[in-house]
Amino acid sequence: MYAVVDVKDKQFKVQEGDTLYVPYHSDATAGQELTLDRVLLVSDGDGDVTLGTPTVEDATATARVLEHVKGDKVIVFKKKRRKRYRVKRGHRQQYTQIEIESLNANGPASSDDEEAAETSDAEPDEDPEAEPAEA
Repeated sequence: MYAVVDVKDKQFKVQEGDTLYVPYHSDATAGQELTLDRVLLVSDGDGDVTLGTPTVEDATATARVLEHVKGDKVIVFKKKRRKRYRVKRGHRQQYTQIEIESLNANGPASSDDEEAAETSDAEPDEDPEAEPAEA
């Protein structure tokens, strides 16, 4: 099973157990669990693909933050010939390394939803003290 998720306007194809570098999450700490709810596509691996418009309803991906890292250094060098103008600057982009723990095509199951489904299927209890309806 794989999915395409949107993390801070960047799309990633993920499977359970994948480790990837996503744009920096300043509010996430190492070991924290993230729920990625912008799932654009879900495939079960047998050829059944569900495309979202724009997202797949009730589909989520659960990930754990491993660490915050910096990318490779990018050198920016500006020069104007014959004018003695040279500027050299560097930049390192920050990323958050996450590991995908699970993919849920139908969203997280909650006990409240299950209880509501069970009570709606059951017939209503009749009150034994109620007077019988007149025919």
